[in-house]
Amino acid sequence: MQQPFETPSRSEPATALGAQRAQLKQRLAAGFRLFARFGFDEGVAGHITVRDPEDPHTFWVNPFGMYFGHIRASDLILVNADGEVIRGRAKVNRAAFAIHSRIHAARPDVMAAAHSHSLYGRSWSTLGRKLDPITQDACAFYEDHELFDDYTGVVLDTSEGDRIGAALGRSKAVILRNHGLLTVGKSVDAAVFWFISMDRCCHSQLLAEAAGKPIAIDPQHARTTHGQVGSEGAGWLSFQPLYERIVREEPDLLE
Repeated sequence: MQQPFETPSRSEPATALGAQRAQLKQRLAAGFRLFARFGFDEGVAGHITVRDPEDPHTFWVNPFGMYFGHIRASDLILVNADGEVIRGRAKVNRAAFAIHSRIHAARPDVMAAAHSHSLYGRSWSTLGRKLDPITQDACAFYEDHELFDDYTGVVLDTSEGDRIGAALGRSKAVILRNHGLLTVGKSVDAAVFWFISMDRCCHSQLLAEAAGKPIAIDPQHARTTHGQVGSEGAGWLSFQPLYERIVREEPDLLE
């Protein structure tokens, strides 16, 4: 569905496919601007990807070394299954290719994936534990996130990406021990929102456990709540106010 504030990219042809690609790139650029707003930037680390609508074996991603808060739709680069940049003039982050190419290969249902070294996500990841259903928001991830419990250094090989993909399974998120969070979705909107929400859930649990012993929601109610707040549609919908805000405040991202 076409959303407010979306405009055809100057670099895309005036066709239905071009319009779809332009819309995806604008959502992706908005995702990076929001990551910058939430403080999810950490040097050159972090990446969000979305499949190209014409060739789903390729994906759009941020240019290596570019600040998230400056990214426009026209800055994004298209990478193929061999890690080659086939549209755009920047380099691709090797870790982005090693991880995201294998996530997309393992999950044909996934349109987008998001990963960064956010403060609370990476802090929680050092505990080597999944999140507990201690809040309504955390129930969105109840029985719907996994743990990759095997840190071996910076991910530069696709075999490591395969192992992360296997750990993710059919869930929408995975905690990478000693590393951070990774979320996926059938839209850029959902993948980005789940990352933002999951980092906040990590923050909430860190605060709660520092203050005392949190009371968990019982499994039956946690599952019911997951069905209410953890669906793909819920993730997509929750992203819309954030998208509207960032585009109003930083409309150049659409260029």
